[in-house]
Amino acid sequence: MKKILCANPLEQFISYQADIETAVLRVMRSGNYVLGEEVGMLEQEFATFIGTTDAVGVANGTDALELALRALEIGPNDEVITVSHTAVATVAAIEAAGAKPVLIDIEPKTYTINPDNLEEVVNEKTKVIIAVHIYGQSANLDALMKFCKKHKIYLIEDVSQAHGAKYKGMRLGSFGDVACFSSYPTKNLGAIGDAGLITTNDSKLALKLKMLREYGWNKRVSHYVGRNSRLDELQAAILRIKLLNLDEDNSKRQKLAAYYQEELPNEVIQLPVSSPDNVHVFHLFVIQVQNCSELIEFMKLKNIHLGIHYPFPVHLQPAYKDRLKMSNDMSVTEGLLNKIVSLPMYPELQMSEAKKVVDCIKLFYNPDSESL
Repeated sequence: MKKILCANPLEQFISYQADIETAVLRVMRSGNYVLGEEVGMLEQEFATFIGTTDAVGVANGTDALELALRALEIGPNDEVITVSHTAVATVAAIEAAGAKPVLIDIEPKTYTINPDNLEEVVNEKTKVIIAVHIYGQSANLDALMKFCKKHKIYLIEDVSQAHGAKYKGMRLGSFGDVACFSSYPTKNLGAIGDAGLITTNDSKLALKLKMLREYGWNKRVSHYVGRNSRLDELQAAILRIKLLNLDEDNSKRQKLAAYYQEELPNEVIQLPVSSPDNVHVFHLFVIQVQNCSELIEFMKLKNIHLGIHYPFPVHLQPAYKDRLKMSNDMSVTEGLLNKIVSLPMYPELQMSEAKKVVDCIKLFYNPDSESL
């Protein structure tokens, strides 16, 4: 019986195998393997796709966030507001830049940063908000941009889960002072290995980012204290192929999501909610249930593997517990513990497989129905 995974980057490789193998061979034969023509072309193509003047390729999404903060000269004694319901990478990048994370609660329906909580934590040390566009749709950018303008602070978009998504007709990654993308293999735009991208409409900032990713060099002389976060040519070549197909692949995700929305029993499951301002690209299809662990084990017996994103908020994880600044009320974030689970979602998932997912969930909630 075929295993149905929550994400399956191997299937995407198979989808584009001939083109990827041709591209990889082209790079191997070129003799230029790091920060060469493929990276340059990807940067141009990605900037055009997002709708910004510039894009910068880096080694991974965590580095993208750290370098963005450093390019904005954020460091010790500065505070950066973000959420606890996110990948640890968001908080790790803030600390890697030397700044202090300040965590606030999320919206109960979209799971994105709640702008209503910002005034509680902002102060003279606040320099940046990192808005995580989680699961494939935008945070409330109008409210965030208004707040940032009022307090004269920067807005960084973390678009690692929302490649290709839109807010009011414009691509995410084109709104903030800087935007950061992970291209980890399971992402909507995923490499075959680690990779990251940064977008901005500030060409001077883009130049600084290109220097920071390679020891602060300009003509091999360090003008900034930089580091090594170079994007290699192989990953850039692979991402160029996948970028050409990103909108089509996102459309497949949207069709699968529409099927789940229509067929799943919403009387026992809280389904994802899409803001009317958003074009949601469903990096993940996250449902909220009361008996999460039992559902996961039941589905595993049916050879269907669900995921949990994320099992613990950052502020409750051992490395961060009791040492991070946060808003007084984290009830929405903490209320998701042991309640959220991600269903299989990737472009190559067949509708027949999605049907099996739905049928098994229905069977779990109604065991007296006809067995599968």
